[in-house]
Amino acid sequence: MRLERLRVRGLRCLADVGVELDSALNVFVGANGAGKTSVLEAAFLLSHARSFRSGAKEALLQRGASQLSIFAELRHADRRLSRLGLGRDGARWEAKLDGANVALGQLVSECAVVCFEPGSHALIAGAAEERRRYLDWGVFHVEHEFLGGWRRYQRALKQRNSLLRSATTQADALFAPWEAELAQAAHQIDLRRRAYLERLRPKLLASIAGLLPELGALDLRYRRGWSDELDLSQQLQEQRGRDLTRGHTTLGAHRADWSLTFEHAPLREHLSRGQEKLAALACMLAQAELYAEHRGEWPIVCLDDLASELDQAHQAAVVSLLAAADAQVLLTGTELPAALQELPARVFHVEQGELTRLL
Repeated sequence: MRLERLRVRGLRCLADVGVELDSALNVFVGANGAGKTSVLEAAFLLSHARSFRSGAKEALLQRGASQLSIFAELRHADRRLSRLGLGRDGARWEAKLDGANVALGQLVSECAVVCFEPGSHALIAGAAEERRRYLDWGVFHVEHEFLGGWRRYQRALKQRNSLLRSATTQADALFAPWEAELAQAAHQIDLRRRAYLERLRPKLLASIAGLLPELGALDLRYRRGWSDELDLSQQLQEQRGRDLTRGHTTLGAHRADWSLTFEHAPLREHLSRGQEKLAALACMLAQAELYAEHRGEWPIVCLDDLASELDQAHQAAVVSLLAAADAQVLLTGTELPAALQELPARVFHVEQGELTRLL
């Protein structure tokens, strides 16, 4: 898939910016704080309805603005053109697809963007929430029934947590219906996550071997969030007293996690920051490749501040791999990276939220 046109209004320092993108490599150069990352962020928002950058949602809005909007024309591999729109006025997102109002889930299923950026090492070294987001985004794009089950699970979890904060009794009549619903939905989520990880495993093994051969054999481990020995509804019943004390549900699919363990780095703490970044990059590339295999087209790939994150050899290897895969790439840097200077690219200069095409 290719973003042919992108229009951004009111996003951080981008007051009103429009850009026509190349089908292959697009490079955005400029000083720090000029707005380069916000261009990539706009594309990512269309695919995730959230930013890859940390901070409150209010920080997305340009200072003094009350709303933001992102519009894009997206060309699929079968030549189908989709017109995407995402806007925010107040606290709620509104999505449009080909001019019609749609649910956010329908919009993000239409557009797939993966991103490697300075915070990507959190996928390896950060909290489990980052790894669940990565996993569930992948499952969402290959399992059409996943979103409905995930929403069902979130409803049941919200109800049980509400009871834990307000109930004065552990009575089955209050808790059992929601625990049964929670357990059934969690079981389906767990099955789909496991199936996805099995599909991902060979691609991840190959990607890691290419980027981190010095770490030896890789083991991908998954923990579903509750014991394998008992049904989740039974475990929730046994856990009620402790959950009442804590005020939230401590077992379930929302507690799942996965990890990478290497032959020569068995603990996460054994990895250097550079190795964490390369492992995160390998995860992104493996997920993009699996998406392409399943959907018949590569997702759009964003590489933010690539030159500061990778050495020249790895920069060249990644861009060459993406070029061979025929993926559209959006890349930022304070200048055109040396590893890319011989490659055909559309280059834009970004300054104070304004874009000018250089090449």
